[in-house]
Amino acid sequence: MIKKSLFIACLAILAFSAGLKAQTNLQVFYDFGQDRNIVTTTLEGFHTDKWGNTFFFIDYDYTPRQDAPDGTYFEIARCLNFWQDSALGALSLQIEYNGGVYSRYGINHAALAGLDYFIHSKDFKNTLNLKVLYKWMANCTSQVPMQFTAVWGMDDLFGLEGLRFSGFADFWWQDQRAINEFSRVVFISEPQLWYNVGRHFGVPNFNIGGEVELSYNFGGAAKGFWARPCAGLKWIF
Repeated sequence: MIKKSLFIACLAILAFSAGLKAQTNLQVFYDFGQDRNIVTTTLEGFHTDKWGNTFFFIDYDYTPRQDAPDGTYFEIARCLNFWQDSALGALSLQIEYNGGVYSRYGINHAALAGLDYFIHSKDFKNTLNLKVLYKWMANCTSQVPMQFTAVWGMDDLFGLEGLRFSGFADFWWQDQRAINEFSRVVFISEPQLWYNVGRHFGVPNFNIGGEVELSYNFGGAAKGFWARPCAGLKWIF
């Protein structure tokens, strides 16, 4: 399970303006995908400062009958923006690293750099980040070494206080030497829906919800299109 959502959430990976609230949160998901049926924990953080913001998350997968986590994935992104009060305040420079190891396949080291453009409503309840990034991947080639990313967040969806819709979508091209037939377009998106149920009993940190993992040709064991529904809990520290 790979997620950048925020919260995004994610992100991604991801970069937001200093106008948004910083947070660290822990998510626990059960993945109902036919090739999964696993539990995943995600520790995610987003923090701002005078020079921009930092986003990170760490995933661990837990497979039944295994004595240790079955896989892990790490991502960290830094947006640089010390001109936030200028006419170009919505535009940031971004650098990012991601990679992971799983029992069935690996997700190669990747380094990205490029631009992030931030759009928001006046009250910051609705946000959108659009990213154009150069992407380098270990042991991979690409005729178009770029990644395009959209990250969104919508608070109080349909006028219901505490309901949040968030997620991301990544799109890039990748040729992997070890799997020649995978010369491909790669797409991954994880729309999430959370409800702050804890607000009704004095614990606003507690959220329930879920996500759908949508992917196309992502990871060595996932050729083609996949849709994997997940149910989850989230605690905001």
